[in-house]
Amino acid sequence: MKPELASARAVSRGEAADTSYSVYTPRLEEARATVVLIHGVGMNQTVWSPQIEALTANYQVVVYDMLGHGDSALPTVAPTLDEYASQLEALLDTMRIERAHVVGHSMGALVALEFALKHPQRTLSVAALNAVYDRTPAQREAVMTRAATLGDAPLDTGVDATLSRWFGDPVPGHLTQAAQAVRGLLLSVDPVGYARTYRLFASSDDAHVGRLASLAVPALFLTGGCDPNSSPAMSRAMAAATPFGRAEIIANERHMMNVTDPEGVNERLLAFLAEASVEEAPHESINGERHD
Repeated sequence: MKPELASARAVSRGEAADTSYSVYTPRLEEARATVVLIHGVGMNQTVWSPQIEALTANYQVVVYDMLGHGDSALPTVAPTLDEYASQLEALLDTMRIERAHVVGHSMGALVALEFALKHPQRTLSVAALNAVYDRTPAQREAVMTRAATLGDAPLDTGVDATLSRWFGDPVPGHLTQAAQAVRGLLLSVDPVGYARTYRLFASSDDAHVGRLASLAVPALFLTGGCDPNSSPAMSRAMAAATPFGRAEIIANERHMMNVTDPEGVNERLLAFLAEASVEEAPHESINGERHD
């Protein structure tokens, strides 16, 4: 992770509709379109630093803090996915962005899919990274148990277990720096915002079951081959249920692959976005799967 990119390339930072955001200028005078990046639970907009330099080669990039994270407002006590999707809608309205490619990671993937389902006319494409979908009973029990332990106290306990799930146990030596950066984000998040958002994340794996058939935009479902909680099986199932979807699996990667393998993630995102940019009105399925 290279957080300094956020200050090096940001055109503007601001707050709109209780949302803290940053806009990054494209290196081309005429950007193809805008790409919005939505982080996961416990993170904030800086977690996308490894993607910003690559994406700004051709696109304007908008990153923002999800409700309850960073400098954005808290969600309601018992929020819904629609509340988080409405946050993005309000931000785009304020910025006068009519349409965008929407990319989300983990909880952000749920938000991205919810936004695309409710606002297809404003969605050029959607990419769901390390998304959850229709957990098994054992997976659901584990995540609900974790959610039940959360309160208003700072997250100084449970962080090591989270890092083990996301990076491996022990954390491989070459990932130590990335894991420490992610640890810092987890320890700095508002505990109330985290708890409210995580409870929603824990209970929303079935939010799109039975709805993806109506997703009328190009969709990429990208995950790591070694991510047990956002598994390849989940991405394949979502792609199979989506008219213009495909699954891609990055071998040997886990949940935080955007920081552990930014080159691999960026390569696939750029290829997908380039294809989606010329398929504004797709007419045939692009179902498929890529393995590396």
